[in-house]
This record gives sequence, C-alpha cells and structure tokens, in this order.
Amino acid sequence: MSTAVAERSWCVVVPHHARGARLARHRLAAELGDVVDRWLLADIIAVLAELVGNAIRHAEPLPGGVVRVAWRLRVEDGCDVVTVRVTDGGAPNRAPALRAVGTDAVDGRGLRIVVALADRWGIERDGLGQSVWAELSQHRPRPSDRRTGSGTAVTAP
Repeated sequence: MSTAVAERSWCVVVPHHARGARLARHRLAAELGDVVDRWLLADIIAVLAELVGNAIRHAEPLPGGVVRVAWRLRVEDGCDVVTVRVTDGGAPNRAPALRAVGTDAVDGRGLRIVVALADRWGIERDGLGQSVWAELSQHRPRPSDRRTGSGTAVTAP
C-alpha cells in the first residue's frame, strides 16, 4: 500500500546485541507498514536486518553500547525511495566488504544480500564511527544497471 508522503525520517538507538536487530526490524515495519508497498517493505526489512546484524557481529558499539539506526522515506519522480543507515563504532583495521563464500558456508552473505536488494549502498566514516547505508526504491533498475562496485560511497544519499 502506498500513500502520498513528501518525506519522513526516523532515527533510534538500539542495543549492540541481537535483540537490537529485532527491535529495529519491528520499529521499521510498524512505521513503514502502511506507507510503502509490502514487497518493498520486505526488502527494506531484510536489508536493515543484515546491516544491523553486521554491525553487531563485526563492529564496536557506539558510546553507550548502542547502534544507531535511521531511515528516510522520500518520493522521487513518483517513486518511493527509502534510505536505511546503520551507524556503529567501526571495526579496528577492517571495513565492511563483500566476501567470497562457498555454497556450504553458513555465513558471509550479508552484504551480498544488501547488494542484491538495494539500488545502491555505501560506507561513510566520521569521528564517531562508520555508517553503512542502502537505498531501495519501488521501481528498481535492471540488475545490469545496479551500482555494485566496491561499496564505498563517494557522497551521501
């Protein structure tokens, strides 16, 4: 279901723990459930779950033992566009990156899921830590049009 929304933003901090990922998913679903198409919502929740899960598993928390989760919904050329952003304390000597994984591997596919579902994604660093963001839209480009380079953002969405 889609209704006319000019722009809507939301930000919350969740625990740097598995329950933080659950809280973020439920809050996002509650906020966007009546606003965006259910197929888009399912993809947004999947991407958010991967980004928060990666922050919890691979990065340090922000001060206070938390991860910051934010989203922004805007309409661009008649299309719902949602940007999700997860900010954590970063990981020493390691940046988020696509990994080569075997078919029998039980993990390591998180960013590949993000790449498959998002129109574009990237990483930004500042004095606080790092943010990994992903942008999804109702009308997605063909897979050959997706930007799937190194994943490092040059500019923020």
